[in-house]
Amino acid sequence: MDSLPCKGCRGLCCGPVPVTKEELKNIKKKIKSMPLKKRIELKNQDRYLGTCIFYDLDNDKCGIHLVRPSICRAFGYYKNLICFRKPEAAGVGNWNTKDIYAGILSEDFTWKDFM
Repeated sequence: MDSLPCKGCRGLCCGPVPVTKEELKNIKKKIKSMPLKKRIELKNQDRYLGTCIFYDLDNDKCGIHLVRPSICRAFGYYKNLICFRKPEAAGVGNWNTKDIYAGILSEDFTWKDFM
């Protein structure tokens, strides 16, 4: 699978991010395992409106990459989640999940739910 040109995108495609119950559990565990200083730095970053609360704008990368939601893993590779900088990477049909939906990061779940 080709990699996407995410470096330099500054998280503009990272939101809104729907999460499943299992993903939410994994994210909470990841956040709690982070050093407090790193959590606070990530939490206090100014982000573009609608950008995921875990996008690390200072370092131009996902702040929870190892436990990122499945929609983030699928982004750019499915026809309904096309990367505007590399649309040819979207060679698979539409993405969807059969897992139990929990809500949307930044809307239903904010930093207060993870600290």
